[in-house]
Amino acid sequence: MRPDLDAWLADPAIRVCHRREALVDEAALWAAARTVRVGDTRVLGRLLRWRIPGVPASITYDDLFREAPFAVLHEAEGAVVSGLVGRIWTLRRDYPLISSPDEFRSWSTEGTARVLYANWVEPAGSGGAALVSETRVRATDRDGRKGLAGVRPLISGFNALIGREALDLAVRRAQAGA
Repeated sequence: MRPDLDAWLADPAIRVCHRREALVDEAALWAAARTVRVGDTRVLGRLLRWRIPGVPASITYDDLFREAPFAVLHEAEGAVVSGLVGRIWTLRRDYPLISSPDEFRSWSTEGTARVLYANWVEPAGSGGAALVSETRVRATDRDGRKGLAGVRPLISGFNALIGREALDLAVRRAQAGA
């Protein structure tokens, strides 16, 4: 079921949401989604590895969102919510590590942003399931909003790759295994 994202990051400055349906059950779709590796997504994977240096192509997105610089904020059957904080607009990998969900909620360091990544499955029509990915971003202050303005065109230009490459691949894998 859909996690309560407003409890983690309400009123985001940027919100990107993608949803893909499959004619399989939720468990099969979630299992397939957990197998998609960064290297399986050509453009999205390269872009992610450019923005977060050191990310191997062989890591799954599921594992990526569970390791530093990300922190798991909430996990349930068929859902995981992760967070990242820092200056996401730099290439210096300026992502301080957060040690708890409470630290993410209270993060307010000047000139930074909080980023929420949520992925989950939910029931869909015709007995199938839907895979949903939502990303939310909010800057902590005026300097953070300036930085965020610089990266907004990158997010706008490339966010469709989440659906086209990552989610579509998960759906294809789930349906091929059905």
